[in-house]
Amino acid sequence: MTSSQIRKKQEARARELPATAWAVLGLLSFPGERTGYELKKWADASLRFFYWSPAISQIYAELRRLEGLGYADSRRSGPEEVRTKRRYAITDAGRAALADWASDTAEAGPPVLKHGVLLRVWLGHLADPARLRAVVADHIARTREELAEVREARTRAADTPAWTYPELALRWSERHHEAELTLAEALLADLDELADGPPPAGGGAPRQGTGDAPTGG
Repeated sequence: MTSSQIRKKQEARARELPATAWAVLGLLSFPGERTGYELKKWADASLRFFYWSPAISQIYAELRRLEGLGYADSRRSGPEEVRTKRRYAITDAGRAALADWASDTAEAGPPVLKHGVLLRVWLGHLADPARLRAVVADHIARTREELAEVREARTRAADTPAWTYPELALRWSERHHEAELTLAEALLADLDELADGPPPAGGGAPRQGTGDAPTGG
């Protein structure tokens, strides 16, 4: 196989990379070398607030894939460390490929909302009202905790010059969590109002044979 054929094969494989691979390569694009464990900590401190944090097994799988493409390389630590570690770094080819991917707006796609709490509210006609309100109240408590963690991550990022753009993403995430908290508190108020009011028309009994959706279409 010629060098041109090898390059074309690598380019085809690169086009098939999942978003997780690009996210891992993105973590490597900041200064320094890092172990897979350190990359996981970085993902937990930034990516998870607006995208998601891959499992440690996924990170190592993507690192192997990226090395195979020549987008990352690694080296083992020397005898100065008690435990042998493998540290990874982005290559020039990896940085160029990542820059191309990051600037391709067609690949970004629309945001995807999968709200587990809202799915349960949607099925509220099958749930115990008190239990449903408890689910929303728990979500509010978790959102407050997440918001505090986002703000802490923003503070750390603000002190690191190389994290200027990640800090902007965390700033967006802070606003997102604030909005989610406002929406969840309003939802809980709606549920409380529903519990205090009269029962739904028809007593919530199912209508047989209509087949109609509650919305047009």
